[in-house]
Amino acid sequence: MISANRNLVQILLGMLAFFVISCDGFFGEKTDVDFIDIPDFQARPVAYVPILPILDQFLAPTDIHAGFDELIYVVDEAAESIIALDQSGRELYSFRVPGVTAVIQDRRLNLIAIGTKDTTIAGTDYELACLYRIDLQGDLGYGLNNARIVNEIVHPFYFKSSFSRSDGDVRFTDAAVIDVNEFYVSRTGPNNDPAKFGGPDDAVLLFNANDTYITPISVTTQGGVFKDFFKMPFGLTSRAQPPQISASFSRDFFYTSIDADPDNLYRVRQIEYRETDFGLEYVPNPIGQIDTSKAFGFISEPNKFLKPVDITLAGDGTGFIFVIDEAKDSLYQFTSNGLEGVQPPPGSGEVKHIKVSFGGTGIEPNQFNNPVAVAYLNEIVYVADKGNGRVLRFKLTTNFD
Repeated sequence: MISANRNLVQILLGMLAFFVISCDGFFGEKTDVDFIDIPDFQARPVAYVPILPILDQFLAPTDIHAGFDELIYVVDEAAESIIALDQSGRELYSFRVPGVTAVIQDRRLNLIAIGTKDTTIAGTDYELACLYRIDLQGDLGYGLNNARIVNEIVHPFYFKSSFSRSDGDVRFTDAAVIDVNEFYVSRTGPNNDPAKFGGPDDAVLLFNANDTYITPISVTTQGGVFKDFFKMPFGLTSRAQPPQISASFSRDFFYTSIDADPDNLYRVRQIEYRETDFGLEYVPNPIGQIDTSKAFGFISEPNKFLKPVDITLAGDGTGFIFVIDEAKDSLYQFTSNGLEGVQPPPGSGEVKHIKVSFGGTGIEPNQFNNPVAVAYLNEIVYVADKGNGRVLRFKLTTNFD
């Protein structure tokens, strides 16, 4: 009996082996999947996982911003509109701004939008860079449905009355509010002569709370003071992040550069504001140190990024730094001291920080196609996935109850 059972098992195993070998022809040729970048959250207990549903009602979202009113503001470039969402992702209202590409909110709950202004100068039509201040408090209440534009800051007329053709090629790229509602604006353009009136086109500018232009930021290094320190600045953020009650009054800022020069090794930097015996100065300050005993990756690594188009900070106690790299279709997350990842949970056995950065090109909930902006509010990360026409939301697995 035992011998008969053994023979039956051998026959069944032989049939199974034959079937498996035959499957290659039955189901088609085997596909090499080694090229697929498996997202961290599929292999690790600590990772950012998508929150569904995906918000796919947009055409070309180019910016996303967490406001001090704790609403989420999305810029849809194709619709030339700013759309307000509540934290559930529900669309509230929209507001049209000409050529809008980016938006921030100051601590008075005004919006500052980056757009364009159609202007005719000496018989020639130009589309000039413009900052729009938008008051959300109307006669019928607060919100985008009651919004009105109360000021326009048009390049180059905020600092000079004359105009040259190259001024028409200048663009504002991002903005960041700092203490007492002053704000920085990043600017790019073709004329980067440091001796030029108003400073080089590639610059970070300071405006006061009344929208008056103060100065382009000069940066002090060991080599001296440079008016032309910034090369194609693009993303910009400060430590003043929601929630309103705990927002920092620091004047430091972080910026990203999309300058493709191979000598530009550090495309994400922090600029620290200092008061010294010799006056006020802005100084480049490394974001942490490279310590391979603590992490596998670092924000200060040379050539870490290809095209970092946006950066934001978490306003809660985590101090996380988020960077979007459009060329890599990836979201990077770092600690406040520049370590890539998050601390391992107790009892995990891990010694170094666990990487939770992720991405890859595609349409899956954990993939991107030309991501261009990132925001953070109440433990949720928001990404404007422009190429896929959607906004994605993510949350750390350790933050779920």
